[in-house]
Parts: sequence; structure tokens; C-alpha cells
Amino acid sequence: QVQLVESGGGLVQPGGSLRLSCAASGRTFSRYTIGWFRQAPGKEREFVAHIRWNSVIGIYADSVKGRFTISRDNAKNTAYLQLNSLEPEDTAVYYCAAPSIYVLGSDISEYTSWGQGTQVTVSS
Repeated sequence: QVQLVESGGGLVQPGGSLRLSCAASGRTFSRYTIGWFRQAPGKEREFVAHIRWNSVIGIYADSVKGRFTISRDNAKNTAYLQLNSLEPEDTAVYYCAAPSIYVLGSDISEYTSWGQGTQVTVSS
């Protein structure tokens, strides 16, 4: 498994932006799909975006498409989630996660390594 640590959360006004980072341990980062998920109070954890180990193209939930961008820098063992045009409904704890090596990560049940989460609060 890979160890993951998120950072970059905070308080931002509606319409603002944040960039979340997900730093991974080990030398096989490039072989892992990285997913971002979020969980708001009283709600289930939901998929936000993922970038597969063999791709540079992100896959997004409809609710964030066009506003969020996922990327990865394999040389730095880090994945990113750029959050633009933030809305109060985006308020949640954001988690990065990874399935087993070479797994595409098409379903949340495939993700076995999770970070501790970073809080994003969108409020005026």
C-alpha cells in the first residue's frame, strides 16, 4: 500500500479557489491511480475525480466538471486537485486515495489506501 497525506484545505469565499495536494510515499507512485473524494457532514463519501496510473486525463463527477482539475507529478510523488469557482455546496473534508497498484479505480470500493483528509470550507 501507499501512504497518502493531503494538504491545502482552508476557508475560502464563494467563487474562490484552492489547490489541494496529495503527497505519496514510496517509489511506485506512477503505478497508482489517484482519486479524490469528499464527505460533507451527514452525507456519504462521494467521488470527486480520479486520474489513472496510465493516463494524464482526469475523470470527474458531474457536480465538479469544469470547475475542478486533477493532475499529478510523478517526479514529485504528488497529485493535485485545483478547485475553482467554489460553492458553499463544495464544503467537505477532501480525501485522496489509491487502489492497489495498476488497478484503474473505477469504484470507491477499489480504493484501499486513504489519507487523513483536509477540510475545505466555502463560506462568506
